[in-house]
Amino acid sequence: MSTTQPHAMHEKLSFKEKLGYGLGDSASNFFFQVFNIFLLYYYTDVFGLAPAAVGTMFLVTKIVDAISDPVMGLIADRTKSRWGSFRPYILWMAVPYGICGYLMFASPELTDSGKLIYAYATYTAMMLAYTAINVPYSSLMGVISPLSSERTKVSSYRFVCAFLAAWIVGTFVGPLKNLLGGGDEVLGFRLTMFIFAIISVVLLWITFATTKERVPPPIDRSTDIKKDLRALLNNGPWIALFVSAIAVLMNLAIRNGALLYYFKYYVGDDGTAIFLIFDKTSVFLSLGLLAMVLGVTLTKTLSDRFEKRSLMIALTLFNALSMAAFFFIPPEYYWLMVLVNCIGSFANGPTPALVWSMYADCADYGEWKSGRRTTGLVFSTVLFAQKMGLAIGAGLAGIILGIFGFVANEMQSEEALFGIRFMFSIIPAMLAIAGTIAIFFYKIDRKTIKQMEADLAVVHAKRST
Repeated sequence: MSTTQPHAMHEKLSFKEKLGYGLGDSASNFFFQVFNIFLLYYYTDVFGLAPAAVGTMFLVTKIVDAISDPVMGLIADRTKSRWGSFRPYILWMAVPYGICGYLMFASPELTDSGKLIYAYATYTAMMLAYTAINVPYSSLMGVISPLSSERTKVSSYRFVCAFLAAWIVGTFVGPLKNLLGGGDEVLGFRLTMFIFAIISVVLLWITFATTKERVPPPIDRSTDIKKDLRALLNNGPWIALFVSAIAVLMNLAIRNGALLYYFKYYVGDDGTAIFLIFDKTSVFLSLGLLAMVLGVTLTKTLSDRFEKRSLMIALTLFNALSMAAFFFIPPEYYWLMVLVNCIGSFANGPTPALVWSMYADCADYGEWKSGRRTTGLVFSTVLFAQKMGLAIGAGLAGIILGIFGFVANEMQSEEALFGIRFMFSIIPAMLAIAGTIAIFFYKIDRKTIKQMEADLAVVHAKRST
């Protein structure tokens, strides 16, 4: 029997709940952004693994995600508890998530082969914990309100919180690891991630305590997985977003994977502070992420005036141009790099909030078309597409470094520098453009959303009585 009250179906969400939900993505980003920005560098220049071996690991471990992500979605869709279908996992998995994230940076003294085995084991464990937290967390947005407009607001709060955490990571990880480690990067990373692990667990518990599930699950949740998968594969908008997610996250992984190398070896950032305790890389990241936060705040204003699909295409293409520009900027033009990055980041700011709102619309669309609500499956498969894109991108980054002759902590050849520049600019821009092509096939517009909400309101009201 559903615990959802009929009068709560269309209520506006409180500031407390929207913020509480958003803090869950802050928790994720204290690890996610460290992985995006620092993990390849950590494995090669700190832990001492070969770039090609790390790239291969990122790709091979996605076999686990190919199974675990959709399975977690199917499990969550079928979960029945007094807390709902998705919220329980945010409570139960918070501590394992924090522990696994810390262990990735524990850096035990091992042989070269032992280090690689340890990296495989801890990275895989963390990806499983990430799945167990983030599939239910992301799916929660699909049932936190039946209204697309409210979910767009929630998504905006989510990514303001996410990017603020990303800003903290980008701005303070470098100085913090240096301060805590006293020049020892191994110790610095270990202590920094211990702090982030504790913060993440607390934030996830706040998310659990402040949110509700308002879209009632089907009364008869059939265990026929084939029907769920058939409904998913007949969901055209979901397919468009699935393909786009792979391309866009490959772009993100390759660019972030190249970022530290770009500044260390091309720009010549030797860690010297240029503002208080912050070096060139930290200032670049900090200002870019702040620009992205400002961009996120425009999400509602822009989505009220334009179709989500049109906004995604226009903003992503503009960001692609800004990324490509870095191939042509000489290393001594640092502040031009900062300016171009801020402009591109500001334009890109609304896109994550928009696309996650579009995922929730896909869950509605699937139920509207097939009669089967597969919220967990929709979000888990898109999350898998994102993780696949990140893994392929990070894997390619490591492999490309090897191809162009990169040698850690040495003066780089012209060929290696060309490879680093190409990875930081042209390749991400091309992948961003590929992602926008997929968005062209996303066909849910405002008219469709209004019709879906009206039709599904009748269905959901029957379930709640």
